[in-house]
Amino acid sequence: MEPILRSAMTRHAGVFATSDALAAGVDRKAIGPLLRSGAWRRVRYGVYTTGEVWSQHAREGRLHRLECAAVLRRLGRDSVVVSHASAARLHGLVLPHSLSAEIRLTDPEQFRVGRGYRISEATLPPGDVEAQDGLPLTTLPRTLADVGREWDVVDTVVALDDALADGRTTREELRAAHLAQTHWVGCGSAARAVSLARVGAHSPHETRTRLALRAAGLPEPLLQQAVFIGPRLVAVLDMYWPDRGVFAECDGMVKYSEPWQGRSGMEALRAEKRRQDDLLDLDLHGIRFMPDDVRLHLDDKVRRLRGLFERGRTSDPRYRTEPYNGGLRAPRPAAA
Repeated sequence: MEPILRSAMTRHAGVFATSDALAAGVDRKAIGPLLRSGAWRRVRYGVYTTGEVWSQHAREGRLHRLECAAVLRRLGRDSVVVSHASAARLHGLVLPHSLSAEIRLTDPEQFRVGRGYRISEATLPPGDVEAQDGLPLTTLPRTLADVGREWDVVDTVVALDDALADGRTTREELRAAHLAQTHWVGCGSAARAVSLARVGAHSPHETRTRLALRAAGLPEPLLQQAVFIGPRLVAVLDMYWPDRGVFAECDGMVKYSEPWQGRSGMEALRAEKRRQDDLLDLDLHGIRFMPDDVRLHLDDKVRRLRGLFERGRTSDPRYRTEPYNGGLRAPRPAAA
């Protein structure tokens, strides 16, 4: 590849325009054969990438990134950055199932709608913009504030909890990003989502279950509580109500179909049964939520939890609890 064309791809996050190719000495009539051979791939009218770069992005599930880069190259405006749902994709956030493939951008100077993309007009302080592999996009807190004004509250909290669980942002950063958008359209929805976000929900299932229990009127639990007898770790509980000695666990099939530390599914099931017995021996009682339970069996689960709350403890605790890893997501050690 010509150095001029390689330089253009570096400047424009992996894509180049027809003008870049002509400047590199490529004959306009050669573009068609290059596309038919697979050496080049058209990303957008007049914007291309190499077959190798396209294949790499396809393997990694990052074609949306190339599409964003192609729109920016066509627009040719340094003030435009990737934002909203497109930035959420590039940041690797958990996305709503119904999210469209529309490319979202922000420009401080203009609103515009084009084929497959939409530009929102909004301020972009320098601290709200970063570069990711050469592509300008809104920072994670700004992105979460932007999508929070548009997405359903539960979908937003799922994304917020996921980012908090990995330590990629903090509640303070999220609140600051929201306060910077006070009086913007949708700011009330974003504020509610931020108020509901917590460190310690490690999956969308855990977030949706916690929010459903809250909406049902149950008290808020502690999250990711490690149970110890002396120095021995007995378990890490997804949700725990300390005053009542009650817990709730959110189980997905991945726990048994793809167990960690090289265990088989049967070994994972046996370990889970031993863990359950240990908790019962400590007078800790709880229930498990499968993903469908929130949608199909919530009333029954809430009724069972209320029954455990009323039962309360039958003895003083013989264990201690503390947040595991500060509530952040990390591989859990096997209970001794």
